[in-house]
Order: sequence, then structure tokens, then C-alpha cells
Amino acid sequence: MISTPRKISNISIIIPTLNEAENLPALQPLIHVAAECIVVDGGSSDDTLKRARKSGFRVEECTGGRGRQLNLGAELASSRVLLFLHADTLLPANFPAAVNNCLQNPDTVLGAFRLGIRDAGFGLRLICRLTNIRSRLLQLPYGDQALFLTKETFTQLGGFPEQPIMEDYVFVKRAKKSGRVVTLQEKVFTSGRRWQRLGVFRTTLLNQLVVLGYHLGIPADKLALFYRRGFIFGKIGGNKGAHRIF
Repeated sequence: MISTPRKISNISIIIPTLNEAENLPALQPLIHVAAECIVVDGGSSDDTLKRARKSGFRVEECTGGRGRQLNLGAELASSRVLLFLHADTLLPANFPAAVNNCLQNPDTVLGAFRLGIRDAGFGLRLICRLTNIRSRLLQLPYGDQALFLTKETFTQLGGFPEQPIMEDYVFVKRAKKSGRVVTLQEKVFTSGRRWQRLGVFRTTLLNQLVVLGYHLGIPADKLALFYRRGFIFGKIGGNKGAHRIF
């Protein structure tokens, strides 16, 4: 994934985790490139903490959801640029240069990468295509596209909302009010696990219903409950998959 050992001193990578032990080894090369890699764990019951420490990540722990994890990582970060990375997502090899070039434009508030999904069939390739169109045209990338911005801008935006669901969606919508949100041509590649439990169509429908509920003013805790119940139904149906929406 990462071919150069040269550290890029102005990027702090923040990785929120919850039972991500199997995904951390693929991210270990980032330690030799970024200024720092901070794993913020939200209460894992597997070997996430053990593996993270053994691999050389800086490890912090907190409760209260992913928004709080991301905010804690940003608060502790020592670098000028923050990059928020899901533990099942791989960055492109040239990400340091791409990130810094993007943020040189004073009109750019927030950046992200195009979405790719590993081992994607036709349905997931279609999801990627639609996601990247939405991300570019509506300036609305999601968290699995590795959001990045300067720490100064992050502070000005007030950080991620500490709510049980859609923290990245709300954060990006807030950023759009302050300037351009840019989606780069370079791709990240994430796991397809979140679609595996219910299937592509039902997962996409559930996601869009949650977004619609947000715009109708339904409280985030009720949306999170609705989402969890949707995936419980999928589990009863015998499918396996991920536990998050964005």
C-alpha cells in the first residue's frame, strides 16, 4: 500500500476503532509515513488494543461514539493536517502529496478521496460510481472516503457532532457552508462488509431512509435505533456484515 519510508511531518492520521483487530495490520505501514497515527478505541472486545499497541500506533481510549473518538484524536494530534481514516480503508500510495496539494488552495475547507470497494461485484461498483458522482457534484463525501483538513479549520468548524449516527454527514454539510469540499481523483479502497449483511439494495435503502429521516428532523438517537433494528433484521436473515452506516 505504501512504498516510501519518508515521513510526512504535517499529517496526523486519526483512526477510530471498535473491534477492528483484523484490519489494523494493513494500516501499519502508515506509521512510517505520517507524522503520527492515533488509534482511538471506543471499547473493543477483541484484540484491537493489543494489536494497535504492538504495531506501534499511538493508542487512546474513549466512550461515547465515533464522533467523540474523532474529536479526541483531533485534539491530541500535533500536526497541521488531520486525516480521518476508517480502519477498514486503505489510502493511495501518493496520499501525502495529494492531501497537501489539495489544501494549498485557500478556498478548500475539506478534502476527501474517491471511493473504491475491494473485491466489488457489479452492485458495489455501481454504488462506488454513484457515490463518487454525489461526492463531486454535491460536495458531499462520507467518512469512508478519508476526510482531511487543517487542524485550524477543524477547530473553526467545531469538530464532529457527538451524536450516535451520521456524525460525518453533518460535519461535511457544516464544512460546505465555509468553503469548497473537494473530492480528489485518487481512490481509497474500503471493505464491502457494510453491504454484506443486508445486501446492496437493502443496505442502500436503509442508508437513504436514515438520511431522509435526518432531513425530516428525526432525532439522531431514534435514527440510530432504526438503523440498528434494520441490521438486526438482516442478521436474523442469516447475513453477516458491518455495524456502521457512514
